Amino acid sequence: MGQKEKLIAKLRSNPRDFTFGDAETLLGFMTYRRSNKGKTSGSRVIFTSDVYKTKILLHKPHPRKELLEYQVKQLIEVLKQEGLL
Repeated sequence: MGQKEKLIAKLRSNPRDFTFGDAETLLGFMTYRRSNKGKTSGSRVIFTSDVYKTKILLHKPHPRKELLEYQVKQLIEVLKQEGLL
């Protein structure tokens, strides 16, 4: 099982320890690229893809690394809508 499959399995389990780095790596496997939301975006980042129409907005958590529960659920929902999960 490769890293992509491991991250998908971990995300599907609705974990409390899914980190921003995990999300960024998984989205990279799915052709999403990270960019800042704008000059004053602060911790907000947006992931876009040339293949998929959905844009994914996440707040980069700090000082912790783990995404909040609602962020994990939103990420799962968006990836399901795109047929990626």
